[in-house]
Amino acid sequence: MMSNTHTSPGLWALAWRRLRGDKVAMVSLAVVGAFFLLMLASASGLVGANWEDEVALSYAPPTFIGADTDAGIDGVDGVVHAADEHSTPTPVNVLDPLADDIAELRAQMGSNPAAGVEMYGVTDPLADDLTALRASMGKTKKIIAHKASTLPFGADKWGHDVIDKTIKGGETSIVVGLVAALLAVVLGTVFGAVSGYFGGFVDDFFNWFYSIFTSIPSILMILTVAAVLQQKGVLTIVLILGLTGWTGPYRLIRAEYIKHKAREYVMAADAIGASHWRKMFSHIFPNISHVALVQMSILVVGFIKAEVILSFLGFGVPVGTVSWGSMLNEAQNELILGKWWQLTAAAAAMAVLVTAFSLFTDALRDALDPKVK
Repeated sequence: MMSNTHTSPGLWALAWRRLRGDKVAMVSLAVVGAFFLLMLASASGLVGANWEDEVALSYAPPTFIGADTDAGIDGVDGVVHAADEHSTPTPVNVLDPLADDIAELRAQMGSNPAAGVEMYGVTDPLADDLTALRASMGKTKKIIAHKASTLPFGADKWGHDVIDKTIKGGETSIVVGLVAALLAVVLGTVFGAVSGYFGGFVDDFFNWFYSIFTSIPSILMILTVAAVLQQKGVLTIVLILGLTGWTGPYRLIRAEYIKHKAREYVMAADAIGASHWRKMFSHIFPNISHVALVQMSILVVGFIKAEVILSFLGFGVPVGTVSWGSMLNEAQNELILGKWWQLTAAAAAMAVLVTAFSLFTDALRDALDPKVK
């Protein structure tokens, strides 16, 4: 006679079952997943790889607005014409600004090479350089001729496509936010677990360490770590934010470990000979993991914003790397000119990701909380 053996579902199986019943959580998960897939596609070069190409005119407006007719560039001769209706347009050769001066100089020299030798000591010493320069300018004319006057969501000052720039910037900002938040939560969790579980002089040491970090204003602490690292880059930003942002998770995780270490299930684990490490991270941590997840969600949002501040202060991403923070920094000057599309693209992408991530994390917190049925 066979007996039916029923295995109780685990913590994560129960959490997934609860999560599937929450429509808001599933929609949020789909949005966050789409951003992550886009980030992976950008990192692999499938999309956004050509964001530095000057595919449009400077500040080309979005297509639904239409081309800017105030001024234009003639892609055939490389001449910019003034757009003043009360004056005669004056052509200015921006591709060869020395052409008129050189023509006048040659007229003074005349057709006799000896005159040039007597006047200047040489005969047209810049001839070869000017020939090479004009050859390159001819290529520039062809490039300008193919620049678009509008793009689906506009272009920035250098003619970069705002959509490609937003996608590539999202890769940087998401990596900075997630990795820095993960580093901060891991440090805060380990410090808080050790401090809250063991207590005594161990707890006193970590509280002293925590007090040092919290007694210094956060902006000064960030600048101090940045000055010590002395190098720009994504890894530097991650270290700056991760090494200064662990204090919040530490405080909450420590309180949870102090509360849970006296619970019956921990005493039962101690009775069967479980090690301290196993009791801390196999028994207690799953019951307080929702606290760590909530803190990670908050830090991801905060670190994406902090990246904007670091970029403004000069400790952000280096030149040649784009992020939502650097885009928002550039948009400050563009707004004065009425060019709002780069700000809108970066802010909208950030708002959608942050909102979806926060909603999903809140739902995951409720699903993982054993007190919520």
